[in-house]
Amino acid sequence: AVLEAQMQRMGEAAVAAARVLAQVPANAKKLALEACARELRLRSTSILAANSKDLEAARAKGENAAFLDRLKLDTARIDATARGLEEVAGLSDPIGTLLGTWSRPNGLQIERVRVPIGVVGIIYESRPNVTADAAGLCIKSGNAVILRGGADSFQSSRAIADALIAALRASGIPEGAVQLVPTPDRAAVGIMLGMNTYIDVIIPRGGKSLIERVQKESRIPVLAHLEGL
Repeated sequence: AVLEAQMQRMGEAAVAAARVLAQVPANAKKLALEACARELRLRSTSILAANSKDLEAARAKGENAAFLDRLKLDTARIDATARGLEEVAGLSDPIGTLLGTWSRPNGLQIERVRVPIGVVGIIYESRPNVTADAAGLCIKSGNAVILRGGADSFQSSRAIADALIAALRASGIPEGAVQLVPTPDRAAVGIMLGMNTYIDVIIPRGGKSLIERVQKESRIPVLAHLEGL
């Protein structure tokens, strides 16, 4: 019940933020994402310290070398993540793009214009850099996002999310635009998949079992991939 109430508050905050974020000018979003990149670099020491805790726990569980490599962060990987945010910041703003126009026989002129979705829920596994990648794409496209990273990368994702949230707050982006589910408890995934009052689309990124669970349990439209497709 406590977790459900906490997730509901996150949903409410995301909806409120999405309404504001949809109207944020393109240049303000660009500057905010550039601030996020700077903050990641500034906090690299604390992010690496958090990542070392995740790596230590993964080694204690006997995870293999490939898993540890996906989980591991270093200065170069943090810098690459920051550059990724800067690249997204430099993209053309998608909001307001005219996709098509036509006329009806009665003279009515109709336009199809690209607009934000609203609130995106993203569920992903061990790669902590996805926290920044996903948040950056959502902010650029005017969407609030609720992120649920894997339990194995929880400390790393938390440190990255804290950096992003601080930069966004300082840039005037509304509270609730980027939120990370604050627990590695798997029950949070089930609650999130039922939050159709707040979340408009769920995007799972991970292995086959995660994709199947999301598709089976979600009460929200799912944008899924499988084996790279």
